[in-house]
Amino acid sequence: MPYRKFEEYNIEVTEDVKNNFSSIIESLGEDTTREGIVKTPERAAKAMQYLTSGYEMDPAAILKGAMFKEDYDDMVIVKNIELYSLCEHHMLPFFGKAHIAYIPNGHIVGLSKLPRIVDVFSRRLQVQERLTHDILECINTTLQPKGVAVVIEASHMCMMMRGVQKQNSTTTTSGFRGQFEKQETRNEFLKLISSNLD
Repeated sequence: MPYRKFEEYNIEVTEDVKNNFSSIIESLGEDTTREGIVKTPERAAKAMQYLTSGYEMDPAAILKGAMFKEDYDDMVIVKNIELYSLCEHHMLPFFGKAHIAYIPNGHIVGLSKLPRIVDVFSRRLQVQERLTHDILECINTTLQPKGVAVVIEASHMCMMMRGVQKQNSTTTTSGFRGQFEKQETRNEFLKLISSNLD
């Protein structure tokens, strides 16, 4: 049986973005009829729709769909969540890891939903600072926990491939609400995301 790949894309958007990519590629001096390039505008159009698919998703609904009443009131941490996003300034990728913690206040959420929230906000044109804030506020507003913390560590291709060209630089952003604004709780979280629990 031959390989078949099923993907769903908005036909009108795909065609419009494809034509724009074709114009960009041609303006840069490339031959859009060359064998290796001829399908590139369509591939790029589909890739961009996927990479920005977070605009069509409701992160609060994702959390609400997996909230459960539970008396647990200690820290819950999901760390090393891979993230890939596009910088809104140059539309080049930045990538890294997110670490999320919250202290429940009568409700917990399915653990897989926290990485899903990271994906939703990452699949939009972003800056790392706003990405951190978006994730933090979504969890804080929807779950209404006793506290929430988000730390993101990322490398930015706009700094690595162009501009200052610093390949080993990383950027760390953080946000804290509720009990994580207390130094003791914050330090416990930072210690736990930094440790390897074998």
